[in-house]
Amino acid sequence: MEEGRTSHRSFRSAFVRVFFVVLVLSFSSYGATLPAGFIETAISGLSNPTAMEIAPDGRIFVCEQGGNLRVIKNGAVLSTPFLTLNVDSNGERGLLGVAFDPNFANNNFVYVYYTVVTTPRHNRVSRFTANGDVVVPGSETVILDLNDLTPATNHNGGAIHFGPDGKLYIAVGENATPSNSQTLSNMLGKVLRINSNGTIPADNPFFNTASGINRSIWAIGLRNPFTFAFQPGTGRLFINDVGQDTFEEINDGIAGSNYGWPNTEGVTSNPSFRSPLFTYSHGFSATTGCAIAGGAFYNPVTVKFPESFVGRYFFADLCSGWIRLFDPATGMANPFASGISNPVDLKVSVDGSLYYLARGSNAVFRVEFLDPMLVTEANSDIAIAFDSPWQVRDPFPLNILFNFSSDQRTRVILFGMNLDLAAGEDTSSITAQAEDAALNIYPLTVEIVGKVTEAQQFTRVIVRLPNNTPSNQSLLVSVTFRGKTSNKVRIRMK
Repeated sequence: MEEGRTSHRSFRSAFVRVFFVVLVLSFSSYGATLPAGFIETAISGLSNPTAMEIAPDGRIFVCEQGGNLRVIKNGAVLSTPFLTLNVDSNGERGLLGVAFDPNFANNNFVYVYYTVVTTPRHNRVSRFTANGDVVVPGSETVILDLNDLTPATNHNGGAIHFGPDGKLYIAVGENATPSNSQTLSNMLGKVLRINSNGTIPADNPFFNTASGINRSIWAIGLRNPFTFAFQPGTGRLFINDVGQDTFEEINDGIAGSNYGWPNTEGVTSNPSFRSPLFTYSHGFSATTGCAIAGGAFYNPVTVKFPESFVGRYFFADLCSGWIRLFDPATGMANPFASGISNPVDLKVSVDGSLYYLARGSNAVFRVEFLDPMLVTEANSDIAIAFDSPWQVRDPFPLNILFNFSSDQRTRVILFGMNLDLAAGEDTSSITAQAEDAALNIYPLTVEIVGKVTEAQQFTRVIVRLPNNTPSNQSLLVSVTFRGKTSNKVRIRMK
């Protein structure tokens, strides 16, 4: 059986040391500070990025403020831009949004939002046709020209996404003129909804009260809705509105809503306005910031993060450099990542990864949840484990042993990360095996799987060794979960 080489107290000390080492490695190896069990990979080579979108085939298209639409393919930025536009990039103007037609696989249509250089200056939504990784020359079709801009170069909005209804939604800032947000006579300070060819759906909420192109208005009362996101499966829409003096907002996107700007900022009891679902204050801390700038629901086709992430909403702050996780069911938000250099956009891919676009780093970062990992003692491959039948526990002296196993079978408690059981999963979802010096394999029975009370990011796995386990040598133990096998850790047998 395994050597009883550590007391309960010394185990806890080792556990804390290993946990600290894991965190230090996480902090020092990557740009962001991520929770234990997560890693990130940087894809650099961009210049002043503003927004991104993941194509149906997995490529990532990134808008650069100066007018280049770049393509990330096979983990690298292609040297030739997909598209280069002549744009006005002063202040917050430029190339600001990109979306793919719902029928992209057949028609190759790509939509962008940008600020034209012609006079008068205004923002425009155009459609282009893709030919592989580059645009078809001369394929631009203007879908929508927005209102003329004042000399103010801020509050341009720019996010564009197709909703589950096949309509194109467009987030437009109020061009630093607050009164724009409360009128149906222009499209500024609004969310718009149009057909993919630029025509206006007759079921838009203001179709019968606005006139002309303003019938495209879908929601009003917004200051600068720089980012928004639809929830896969439900179609729910969250609109992030950048505040002025006090609050940043996550708003429930509902047709015909008035979100109150400039009459109100943050939570309101005025029945004329739709109060935000969540707000945070201005500042420079782990829970405050200056500009909400990214949103993505975690509802991928393939779930790779722990089950507790499913249905939650990632959002970021440009100034404070963090990503937090909002739970629509409770209205509460929890920290996820920090130390990011000016995040401006977030996306969740179909394979379950989170991508964030960091303007300050000129890079896209892919955040992944690691394969199952067994925790080892610091600077070794030896498992942090207890031998259950002959386990020494404080406050008893080391020479007093207690047999906790009535069947006299040896059990080992392993500690791991990325072993969170989802609904419907149980101990049969995890298998374990030991390997001896001659490479013989011994299946181990998994008896208990559960979270560690003192550290919820860790899972304990209790395994029972078979009667024919060899003695007087070390065994390499691993576990397999959801088709992926962990690292091998060493237990000493005597």
